[in-house]
Amino acid sequence: MSAPRSDGPWQGTKRPGPPAASGSRLLASARSGPAVDSSRPFGAHLRMSWWKPLVVILVPPLVMLLLQVVLYQVVGVVEGSDDPMSADFTPLKLLAVNISIGAAGVLAILLLVWIARVPWRSLISFPRAFDARRLAYYLGAAVLLVGVGIGVVALVAPDSPGWTAFGITGTTVGVLAVTVLSTPLQSAGEELMFRSAVLPAAASWVRAVRPALVVGLVVSGLGFAVVHGSTDPWLFGYYTFIGVSTGVMAVISRGIEAPVAFHVANNVLFGIVNTVMADGEPYAIDRSTDSGDASLLILGAVNVAMVLLVWLRERRARTNSVD
Repeated sequence: MSAPRSDGPWQGTKRPGPPAASGSRLLASARSGPAVDSSRPFGAHLRMSWWKPLVVILVPPLVMLLLQVVLYQVVGVVEGSDDPMSADFTPLKLLAVNISIGAAGVLAILLLVWIARVPWRSLISFPRAFDARRLAYYLGAAVLLVGVGIGVVALVAPDSPGWTAFGITGTTVGVLAVTVLSTPLQSAGEELMFRSAVLPAAASWVRAVRPALVVGLVVSGLGFAVVHGSTDPWLFGYYTFIGVSTGVMAVISRGIEAPVAFHVANNVLFGIVNTVMADGEPYAIDRSTDSGDASLLILGAVNVAMVLLVWLRERRARTNSVD
């Protein structure tokens, strides 16, 4: 079988045949009207009323923040803390954060399915089916790339991430367990929220494919940065760059396996290093002004390397017609 033709880096689908009299071939129920356009690439494949993307962009992050505040108060009671909203990650507080973000990601998908009446599978991968082999491949590659990035940062700028000294205590073991077991849920939740839901929802505001993808990538990238709450220009720019990079991975690969794999590898590995380098104490992530610096360019390069890897792998996959 010949490889699908491509109209450029955003196009990974086969060209549609001659248009039917009713327009592009669309996937939707007769009751809901056209919602998913199979002639357009992942990320620009949804059509909906102008106000619906606003709901998807605003509601899940607000629910996430509210749920996190509530869970922090519960954790404060359990731990007997005088300051339940402190930035230090105890095992229970880290679990509260991860649960709130994971739940918000699922909410974003359910909300978009409900208000736009689109199949949930089309928000995970489209037009192809979800591919566990892709996920495993990209996870292995991301672990290697992120591991190299952490090693370079440790060599050239060991003070930048806020690492103090190696230490193992009961708190360390608890935080490590929560990191390994629940951080993948948190990472997947952010990808569901911003790459599966916000990206195509925002892109639906624009009809032309390439401008639509640009709008979707910018809105999802900025939204991702905003919810991280950093007032530091370096960090805000870095979070925006991560959001755009993982969005590009999703568009190129026509699904969220690559973004989820990269996000999981990044957050779990950094969570492990941050924990063991906190001298046995709960660690905190400082996102205030002047907390970031040029060492973030190293991590930005890791994002670029992952995007290039995804592009090469997907190009080879299309050439070999593996989908």
